[in-house]
Amino acid sequence: MSEVSIAALDLELLRSFQVAAQLGSLAAAAQQRHRTVSAISMQIKRLEEALGSRLLERGSRGVTPTAVGEALLQESRELLRLHDGMLSRFTGRGLGGKLRLGLPEDYARELLGSVLPEFMAHHPDVLLEIVTATSGELARQLSRSQLTLSVLLDRPNPLPGGEVLWRTSPVWASPRVGDLSDRPRLPLALHEVDCPYRALAIEALEAIGRPWHAVFTSTSIHAVEKAVEMGLAISVLDRERLTGSMRELGPAEDMPPLKRCEARLHFAPHIATASQPAAEAMAHLLRDRLTHRGPWRGAGTP
Repeated sequence: MSEVSIAALDLELLRSFQVAAQLGSLAAAAQQRHRTVSAISMQIKRLEEALGSRLLERGSRGVTPTAVGEALLQESRELLRLHDGMLSRFTGRGLGGKLRLGLPEDYARELLGSVLPEFMAHHPDVLLEIVTATSGELARQLSRSQLTLSVLLDRPNPLPGGEVLWRTSPVWASPRVGDLSDRPRLPLALHEVDCPYRALAIEALEAIGRPWHAVFTSTSIHAVEKAVEMGLAISVLDRERLTGSMRELGPAEDMPPLKRCEARLHFAPHIATASQPAAEAMAHLLRDRLTHRGPWRGAGTP
């Protein structure tokens, strides 16, 4: 690696590299950064020249970080986080604008507690609005730019693109006492339409021809969990949400396997210029806190 001064590490070049590496596409990075593809390509080329190393491998399916690029990606996350926080705290030039963030209802409690207080502390001038709903409803709002960015599960109607944050672990959740799995028609507690886990449950049961009926339907994850705990129904929940009053069902109870989901970070097609820096700061924090492990400490797998 050639010698390079600290001044050569332009933070805007690092931001463009980070987004391109995370999204795996120069075009997607250009859309998020509100620049042309050629401008993003030129920024990354300048960064590669400054560091004397190739950072991204270009291919027909997009871009992937080299070994040096992977190392830079990890260190640049921390550098940008420290820079943005310090700028806000010590110069008084904090970020502003309005930011509407969409969160899947099943994960809102954990995300509200583990991520958002830090963002609000570092960026008190950002007008932050949180919207919780099913991933299907959030996807509709995002496509109409009614949200700035959103975490979405990639079912039942996935939006194209997006950046993987973590993989979920859906399981069949049953009351700890009693056996509802031997009923002629499996009693289910489900969210309403557009819920990824509802889609997973129905898809798995219909694949084996297993009769079912929705004995309890609610928009609230806590109400669905209560229905399971009280012995009314079986549901599909993330394994991390199982309580002491529940147990996981599997092949031993003739329950079909469930496909896994990915939680992805998506940006709106159009973001106001004044809100773009805040959106990027929020995206950076979500990547830093959630990539691979999810909203629970140590949860999820790469």
